[in-house]
Amino acid sequence: MPHYRISEVAGLLGVSDDTVRRWVDGGALPTGRDASGRIVVDGAALARFARDQAKSTPDPSGVGRSARNRLVGLVTEVVSDRVMSQVEMQCGPHRVVSLMSTEAVRELGLEPGVLAVAVVKSTTVVVETPGE
Repeated sequence: MPHYRISEVAGLLGVSDDTVRRWVDGGALPTGRDASGRIVVDGAALARFARDQAKSTPDPSGVGRSARNRLVGLVTEVVSDRVMSQVEMQCGPHRVVSLMSTEAVRELGLEPGVLAVAVVKSTTVVVETPGE
């Protein structure tokens, strides 16, 4: 079972070390000690905590769909030629890039600052783990 030090937890969750220590002190995040006596968080406990803390922005479209991966964010850049466009969005801490027709960009009114929803429906999702 993997364990993470306070600084690693902070980096993974995008918060400060002090925030993680407050969660630990408040009992929200359980800890233990590694073989060197350092405070660590169990990986499974951290995964549950991260899932429980995650707050997604509500999907403003009001459309029902089968795709479960919806990322609400702001369009940050649109690069277009006559036929195709690259649309970049910032969805919370995640940068999402989509390639679509320039016609679709025009029809949707996509430009920097527009609120949009990136919907991901894929049968292929690549999952990687860090090398040693």
